[in-house]
Amino acid sequence: MTQQSPIEIFLTRTWLSRGLAAWLLWPISLVFGAIIAIRRCLFKVGVFEQTRLPVAVIVVGNIYVGGTGKTPLVIWLSRQLREQGFVPGVISRGYGGDASRVVEINAQMSPDDIGDEPLLILQRAGVPLVVGRNRVSAARALLTAHPVVNVIISDDGLQHYALGRDIEILLFDERGIGNGWLLPAGPLREPVTRRFDFRVLNGLESVGENSFSMQLVGQHAEQLINRANTKALKELPENLSIAAAAGIGNPERFFTMLKQLGVNVQEHIALPDHFDYSSNPFESLKVDIILITEKDAVKCGRRNGLADDPRLWVVPVEAAIAGPFSEHLVEKLRGYPTA
Repeated sequence: MTQQSPIEIFLTRTWLSRGLAAWLLWPISLVFGAIIAIRRCLFKVGVFEQTRLPVAVIVVGNIYVGGTGKTPLVIWLSRQLREQGFVPGVISRGYGGDASRVVEINAQMSPDDIGDEPLLILQRAGVPLVVGRNRVSAARALLTAHPVVNVIISDDGLQHYALGRDIEILLFDERGIGNGWLLPAGPLREPVTRRFDFRVLNGLESVGENSFSMQLVGQHAEQLINRANTKALKELPENLSIAAAAGIGNPERFFTMLKQLGVNVQEHIALPDHFDYSSNPFESLKVDIILITEKDAVKCGRRNGLADDPRLWVVPVEAAIAGPFSEHLVEKLRGYPTA
């Protein structure tokens, strides 16, 4: 079962291979690529201004459109940096919110106003977080409100060159680079040859220097109406009817993880990324349990008819990164002040 739009389904299929539709769109990709190259050049030669901040800036992003697992990685980075003596803060666009303003978020704010991912990062990482489309303004506001912050993590923003950065982390998932072409013939925002400091491969084996494999690991589910009530995913009774729903950039990733854990899901519900749950997609669903992502839970927990639905169970995931990524990251940050 899917609630993704026909155009989303069409593009997803088109971008996986170099078929007829991709070839027809390829000339436009050449124009898109030229615009990207000119824009980067204008920043490089100083025609467009790039702002450097007095603290280290780490940008976490992807060149493949849609979600690749940035939010769990940002949470992981925040925790790792804090353990190493840094004081991290996060800036984010805040998808779906009022992008015209810059605002520090708190747990009482609505995801309709500041986005679902920033709220999730705040809940899980517990770091100061400012949202705003203008990344420079957001970063300055963060430092003004929290002068002890000495590392800023930008959740997405690889293409926002106005904000100077010290480390770029490029994130891919199991879709890799798709057909390898730029938009609209392919799924890439920038050429695969763009520079990076680290490459994190979500669900893939690490390949090449400064590349690290990441897995998103979930072991249990928490009932939405009472997060203290938990069930081990591997121990869910076989006689239960189970559905899984995901309103993330790549819903199949969530469904695959559940399958690998041995969860017998009878119905898969792929929702659009950042689905707002203004309507209840589960109202007519006849199942015992509906497993949802933490990102979906941020909104479901604030919607009448969903917040009190005992069938909804949230599956928290943790990023697990193989290899000495944390050590290399701290080495790159050497020279910047710690707390």
